[in-house]
Amino acid sequence: MAVRSALITVMAAAADKAARRLIRDFNEVEQLQVSRKGPADFASAADLMAERTLKTELAKARPGAGMLAEESAAEPSRDGTRWIIDPLDGTLNFLHGIPHFAISIAFESQGDVVAGLVFDPIKNETYWAENGRGAYVNDRRLRVSSRKYMEDALIVHGQAEPGPADRAPFWAEIEGVIAAGAAVRRFGAAALDLAYVAAGRFDGYWEAGVKPWDIAAGALIVREAGGLVTESRGGTGYLESGDILAATPLLHPLLLKTLARVRHDPAMVRS
Repeated sequence: MAVRSALITVMAAAADKAARRLIRDFNEVEQLQVSRKGPADFASAADLMAERTLKTELAKARPGAGMLAEESAAEPSRDGTRWIIDPLDGTLNFLHGIPHFAISIAFESQGDVVAGLVFDPIKNETYWAENGRGAYVNDRRLRVSSRKYMEDALIVHGQAEPGPADRAPFWAEIEGVIAAGAAVRRFGAAALDLAYVAAGRFDGYWEAGVKPWDIAAGALIVREAGGLVTESRGGTGYLESGDILAATPLLHPLLLKTLARVRHDPAMVRS
């Protein structure tokens, strides 16, 4: 049985408390689907309430830590540590009554993410990891899949469709990965996309334009499950650039080559 550290225990307790209100609000959103008002205002309030709960609970445990959160201004650190939190990753799914969203919490020390947790409150799955100690879902150890070939792979692309100016390269990348043999899906929750790569459900994931709170926890979980995480061009600054590629060790280099080939071949980027 996996033994959670005090840090992970604090994160899990905070996520659980925030999730109680999210679940209640999610059930209400489902009812609002047929109303004239619609669920958008309700989802925004749910997001803010969940973030407030997370910040309150995490600050109790680490009063000197800074905060980087999706819905509020960054708070500076007094001790070189920082929480990076997304209270509701997969907001559009939440808005439409789709039960695929999560709470994401990462803990950063001296610039390195050392612990991460992604909690799916609908499925009651807690994905968590600490640097050098492995990755888990609830109490089960995680390992990325052992699939070797693109033809057997399920790859996830997280980015929402961009505006007209960027649409051609967007579709070219997706078509390039499909042409390489892989199946491609889009699920709309970056933290869960990464958690599923760690669990071996997905074999890879790439996206551009994400924020640190979307990926900080999930990227650590993938690495601790034996996966590779870089930018989609191979660099290591994905938290800063918002450009990320996570995959199994065998498929990661194949995806890098596939995306590079698409980007350097004008014939593949349709106007």
